[in-house]
Amino acid sequence: MRDFGGGFGYLLAGQKWVFRHGRWFGFGLLPGLVAFVLYAAALTGLGFGADDMVGWATPFADDWSSPWGGLFRGFLTALLFSLGLFLAVITFTAVTLLIGEPFYESLSGQVERSEGGTVPESGRSLAQELWISLRDSLRVLGRVVLYGILLFALGFVPLLGQTVIPVVGFCVSGFFLTLELTAVALQRRDVDLNRRLALLRGRRGLALGFGVPLVLAFLVPLVAVFLMPGAVAGATLLARDLLPEEPETGPAAEPEAAAGHTPAQAWPEAPAQGTAPAQTWPSAQGPETSPGFGPPPAGY
Repeated sequence: MRDFGGGFGYLLAGQKWVFRHGRWFGFGLLPGLVAFVLYAAALTGLGFGADDMVGWATPFADDWSSPWGGLFRGFLTALLFSLGLFLAVITFTAVTLLIGEPFYESLSGQVERSEGGTVPESGRSLAQELWISLRDSLRVLGRVVLYGILLFALGFVPLLGQTVIPVVGFCVSGFFLTLELTAVALQRRDVDLNRRLALLRGRRGLALGFGVPLVLAFLVPLVAVFLMPGAVAGATLLARDLLPEEPETGPAAEPEAAAGHTPAQAWPEAPAQGTAPAQTWPSAQGPETSPGFGPPPAGY
């Protein structure tokens, strides 16, 4: 957990980067705004229709005496809306990244350029990138739902469910949120989902330090929209730490150096005509027959 502060530092660095580059901040807001409108419409429809859905699903409660029927259906209505809100929170990032794949890919590439070096290219088409993102997002969502069901059940345990389980829930959500956000930069480096999971598990404190504060901020309406561009920028910086670039290979002489050989001394260029050479070298035919060279020094 010693990397927790480092992960939070990457989150702040990403937010600072987009505020220093205002054009990219506005550019990165568009996918989040589109996703927010879609989710707001869906949750509003769920809020108005939850009563009817619960009533349709529980016909057996029609004959229950008051107030038990109303209390039972009210509890189920609140549970249904809470479930919808939970799904909205855990899927918002994935949906926003899918909607804004070209936007966030460009933003992440610009962050890479600003840090120096070349921008890695996967060589895949946009359709292939979208398919890989969708497939990986569904796999991550499946893991999150399984963890969510387990934590929801443990939430009914006295004392433990009101203290430890909420903390664990935020940590799980933060880890998978970091996994989703770093996918933009790591997928460009051809790092698949299994390897991304291994990288983040090896730096769990870094992942939690980045993702947990972001999860807490995303609970406030509209905050996720304004933090998404900086979150993508910060996740790109974090990805460079998880998978630093290898040094570029030099010219063809490097294999010899790698094998323990020292490069041969370069042969001096021939002096210009009319100038005295700084040093004379015997030719292959012998010094006596070599035109333009004097006799070799004594003791040669």
